Amino acid sequence: MKSKTSWIPVYIILGIVWGCSFIFIKGGLEFLSPVGVAFVRCALGAVTLYSYARYKHISLPRNRIAIAHIWVVSLLLNVIPGIFYALAETEVTSILAAILNAVTPLMTVLAILLINREEKPAFHQLLGLFLGFLGVLIVLGAWAGLGDNPLWAVLILLTAVACYGVTFPYTRRFVMPLKIQSEAIVATQLICATSTLLPIYLISGISVTAFPVTPVISMVALGVFGSGFAYLWNFKIMQLAGSAIASSVTYLTPLVAVIVGVIFLSEKVTWNEPVGALVVLLGAAIAQERIKLKSRTK
Repeated sequence: MKSKTSWIPVYIILGIVWGCSFIFIKGGLEFLSPVGVAFVRCALGAVTLYSYARYKHISLPRNRIAIAHIWVVSLLLNVIPGIFYALAETEVTSILAAILNAVTPLMTVLAILLINREEKPAFHQLLGLFLGFLGVLIVLGAWAGLGDNPLWAVLILLTAVACYGVTFPYTRRFVMPLKIQSEAIVATQLICATSTLLPIYLISGISVTAFPVTPVISMVALGVFGSGFAYLWNFKIMQLAGSAIASSVTYLTPLVAVIVGVIFLSEKVTWNEPVGALVVLLGAAIAQERIKLKSRTK
């Protein structure tokens, strides 16, 4: 019988891998275009998960409707965010990208509220959303403009996060009812993303002809681990500890990203970025009821 805490090592590894993804993107941009970074990470992830599925004798879906829905998920979870994060990181720090990525749980709550408009939003959801987006303004230092961060870069980062937010309710409504094994879904998803990105990659995927060792290793790590094994680890945590704990890894990744960004990229952190990040995470925790508010009495 497995220990109740047997998921903790995998949880920590997952947080580290996803936290390092933002500096891996920076590394990939040294020889790839933003589209190239998105394509290579998806392609390596697809090979990893397809190989795993074959090893486990897991069949990929062949139903056209199922594949169509999974393709939409690949657009929202891999294609658009993959390009946008890499494109934004040509101008902003990996630290800022990671902190704004922490808004994902709030975007998910917002997407669910917009889709289920007949349901009245709960007080904790509205408070969480308010705090979360207040935190974003603090991170960006909105009282002094956006500093050195171009508006377009901030907007596409938030657009990428919004895509993540829509993915959960879409998957729950259209993909989960299909009763396909999780490994098969993710392998198919990454194959769809790779196929979608391939034509653009062939046109403008590689930005230079030299292939430095460290950036190449960064892309291998990003694809094989960040877009491959990370999904399997996330599934394992769900099985051992539940979906609530599995999704809470998003609270760990910004911390890891800040540490590695400072150490390995010598990126500077202004006081408002960690303060804003804490407000964002607090808002997400309240919106998801990880922090319970006392019931209001009449």
